[in-house]
Amino acid sequence: MIDIHCHILHGIDDGAKNVEDSITMAKEAAKEGIHTIIATPHLNNHYDNRKVEIIEKVKELNQNLQAANINVKILPGQEPRIFGEILADFEKGDIQTLNDSQYLFVEFPSSHVPRYTEKLLFDLQVKGLTPIIVHPERNAELIERPDVLYNLVEKGALTQVTASSLCGYFGKKIKNFSIQLIENNLTHFIASDAHNVINRSFKMEEAFEFIESKFGTDYVYLFKENAELLIDGKSIMREIPTSIKKKKKFLFF
Repeated sequence: MIDIHCHILHGIDDGAKNVEDSITMAKEAAKEGIHTIIATPHLNNHYDNRKVEIIEKVKELNQNLQAANINVKILPGQEPRIFGEILADFEKGDIQTLNDSQYLFVEFPSSHVPRYTEKLLFDLQVKGLTPIIVHPERNAELIERPDVLYNLVEKGALTQVTASSLCGYFGKKIKNFSIQLIENNLTHFIASDAHNVINRSFKMEEAFEFIESKFGTDYVYLFKENAELLIDGKSIMREIPTSIKKKKKFLFF
């Protein structure tokens, strides 16, 4: 199994605090059957993780894992919070795509979707990049206005749902929205977004067991295969998205 979203690099964001934490996380990942992890440290107002530093940290962690005889491979990635100059920073060499592929994570603020989002995601695609919106199921505006996400996916963006969301660790509302995203072909990857092994662990095995029980083995295959295609820089499998129908609220007088 491949995990394309993980905060396993130590000391650079709100994930692993030290190399011991990184090693503990890698051991936990291996227990769940994860053999490859894309390290995706934050790039936002709080954490300034640029491509050069990420590559160096990934190299260092791989050496530590080999020395500890842990059979988990770390690949470079990044989780940039959406900002207007993301394309300019990519061209400067500051932005790290997922394993140097055409796939690029884009994180929205938790409360809303910026007005310039559609234009920015279009511009990224014109440059040959494929934006992947991370954890859309945890965005307040998208939960209330799912057609905003449908519009972005219909225009070529991809999305990644967090394993813990599907398993209910962020609450029932987020779990239900995660299920709707799968039902309507509005997500393409399941990943951990793990930060530690205590309260933000991998839960990948649990998530795929849930997916198999609710949607069948074809969906398990789809999500696992897409992660493999991504790290190889190949075109992923995607079905035609459909709009989420919001239940009408009836008023009684």
